[in-house]
Amino acid sequence: MTLIRPTRRDLLRLAAAAPAFAMPAAARAMIGAPVGGNPAHFRFTLGDAKITIVSDGWFTQPMSGQAINADEDEKLAFLQAHYLDLENNYAHTNHLYVEIGDAKVLVDIGSGGRFGATSGKLMANLEAAGIDPFEITHLAITHAHPDHIWGIRDDFDEAIFPDAEYIIGAEEYDFWMQDDLVNFVPESGQQFVVGAVNSLTADGVEWTMAGAGQEITPGVRMIPTPGHTKGHMSVQIDSGGQTLIALGDCMTQAFLNFAHPEWVASRDDIPDATVATRHHLLDMAATDRIALLGYHFPFPGIGHVKRQGKAYEFIPALWQF
Repeated sequence: MTLIRPTRRDLLRLAAAAPAFAMPAAARAMIGAPVGGNPAHFRFTLGDAKITIVSDGWFTQPMSGQAINADEDEKLAFLQAHYLDLENNYAHTNHLYVEIGDAKVLVDIGSGGRFGATSGKLMANLEAAGIDPFEITHLAITHAHPDHIWGIRDDFDEAIFPDAEYIIGAEEYDFWMQDDLVNFVPESGQQFVVGAVNSLTADGVEWTMAGAGQEITPGVRMIPTPGHTKGHMSVQIDSGGQTLIALGDCMTQAFLNFAHPEWVASRDDIPDATVATRHHLLDMAATDRIALLGYHFPFPGIGHVKRQGKAYEFIPALWQF
């Protein structure tokens, strides 16, 4: 009888096909969901700016949509080494709320419950954090994907913050508002187009169109970070000699995107631009010791960048009580 010894590649493929049987739960370092929930906000300071990270909830997407241009065996090995689920990518939704001077700035508005049952919690979580959402003076939108903008209107299709200034990149706005765009995208993207147009044209919203370096308020500005969408922009806060960049979705995975900036996701519209944007931001953040906020990073999503040879590593910021 011939003894067959599976190779490491065979084991990785078996793990991908049946992860629940490939390794015990303890080996995957999985922990269970809480009973009764956890606090959904986190506070810290940046110079003179008071900052709160507020969650809109979470959702999962197939892990197959991450690192679509990677060698499959290398990707599986990386996921296992970092205790990541081989089938589902668990995405948090971390919103930046900044109090600086007389301004109160919120970055992105979440899904409004229109994107899934586990998201759409932003309004309730703002109030739980002691933030009156109707005192928000500026709402900056990084891009018009569902989990970032669909919460812009209430159940009557009216602006949820009628007195705020709404800011979005001019190129992002122009892309989604192209005539008949819905008939020029794949069927899988048509819902995104309809939802974006409905959000961008909500009653009571008048847009400030942002270009590169557009100042929202002193100390807060929009910076171009294209690739995930054509007109994607991030938000940079500078105060007291310190800098934080809210990434939006130019990086969506705190482990994959740092170790392998060249691996892109299925939702990255312009892969080459996505990779170029990541390399630029990671190099700048590592060199200048700039803090980053990842919208989909593990809550609260704040950390720094460490060089690892030609790649990088995400270093979570210390939680201070």
